Amino acid sequence: MKYPRCSGILLHPTSLPSRYGIGDLGPEAYRFLDLLHDMRQGIWQVLPLGPTGYGDSPYQCFSAFAGTPLLISPDLLVEQGHLTPADVSAVPDLPADQVDYGAVIEYKTALLRRAFKSFCGGGGLEQADFAAFCAAKRSWLDDYAFFMSLKDAHQGNAWTSWEPELVTRQPQAMDARRQALADELQYHKYLQFQFFKQWLALKGYARQSGIRIVGDIPIFVAHDSADVWANPHLFHLDEDGRPTVVAGVPPDYFSETGQLWGNPLYRWDRMAETGFAWWIERLRSLLELVDIARLDHFRGFEAYWEVPATEKTAVRGQWVKAPGQALFEAVEKALGSLPIWAEDLGVITPGVVELRDRFGFPGMRIFQFGFASDAEDPFLPHNYIRHCVAYTGSHDNDTTRGWFDTCTPQERESVLTYFGTDGSDISWDFVRWLLASVADTAIIPLQEILSLGTEARMNYPSRLGGNWSWRFRADAATPEIRKRLRALTEAYNRAPKRQIAA
Repeated sequence: MKYPRCSGILLHPTSLPSRYGIGDLGPEAYRFLDLLHDMRQGIWQVLPLGPTGYGDSPYQCFSAFAGTPLLISPDLLVEQGHLTPADVSAVPDLPADQVDYGAVIEYKTALLRRAFKSFCGGGGLEQADFAAFCAAKRSWLDDYAFFMSLKDAHQGNAWTSWEPELVTRQPQAMDARRQALADELQYHKYLQFQFFKQWLALKGYARQSGIRIVGDIPIFVAHDSADVWANPHLFHLDEDGRPTVVAGVPPDYFSETGQLWGNPLYRWDRMAETGFAWWIERLRSLLELVDIARLDHFRGFEAYWEVPATEKTAVRGQWVKAPGQALFEAVEKALGSLPIWAEDLGVITPGVVELRDRFGFPGMRIFQFGFASDAEDPFLPHNYIRHCVAYTGSHDNDTTRGWFDTCTPQERESVLTYFGTDGSDISWDFVRWLLASVADTAIIPLQEILSLGTEARMNYPSRLGGNWSWRFRADAATPEIRKRLRALTEAYNRAPKRQIAA
């Protein structure tokens, strides 16, 4: 699929301002879309939107289909009458620049349970809408709500530690617990009802503003998830439900011992027997929420790094072939032409390139990576092709200013020579060259236009804990910053044509 020349901003909704300790889908999200429109940006890229577990990573979610309740806006619940102004009048003293997940979860869960209680006392059209939503999402929602209800009943423990009859999903035991947890099941379905309602309204506003939303779909799912618990036959698990082999990547730029992600690996043979039905439904569900899907770790669809579950690092593993071509052919047959970007970073072989190009998926270029070798490095803008998505850095990189402050002397010299500047405005040097490149799409993390350092980094790939928490303040994007990005976007012909005419 071809894309018009454009640019956009990478920012996860949790990083938005709000008085509730975490960004949400309320008024500030709409103001952010207005900000993008004012700066002539045509894309808002987000990270995975699922409900997060231990470590708060959006790449390790309790479901590949559900949305995180943490993004539900209390302000919008007040507008709906599910909360009162008094319910949200006494907000705890939560940080404005970081997400304190423990405190936020405690506070927002209490609000959401109050809202659910209010909703249960209502009736009429809203109850009918809720019933229609539950029916439409039954293919995943019933299992997800049951999984989360059981997880709450087991103090958050992983499903492999539950009673054996629940681990193995024995019908009689399942029916008994469904009946006992009937109200809890409805509560978790209500949260999804609200998430989808609020997100789709926001998506509609984005579309009216000429802004496309790019979502993110991790190739693998978390072991402690409704997906694995409900579909154990689709994963490499032992008789107790534990993975026998897990996902990761070999030693690379980010880690000398590789990255041991720990996700269970798919039984691709069994998925193929169903015509890849689970994957088709997964992509269908995401493309309801977003306009374009970024496939994380795309190379894993051609071959993936398989590590025995007993290993402590990802050093000892092997490459195993994946049925990428058959998968995408099945998905394309079911859903039509696929609006997909391929995260094709890491160890890229001719087979990965062939798979990517066969389906017309644009790959990624990370500008920061370009100074590690020589002038022929494909990550430098003068070597870009048109059909690609170019970034200053991704959510896994340091901010450009943070990277520049800590790069090697050789890299620093190369950077200053390349730009012909003294490095005092390094973030905008990167932004300018990225926008000027021939790449059809240029994506800029918000931290770059704010010229922020390492304190604003979103994720350290090899670090457990302390990630995914950065937030920006509402007044950070000053009129001067807006004007500057708007001017560069128009100068390099990336502004949506309808916005220029206005």
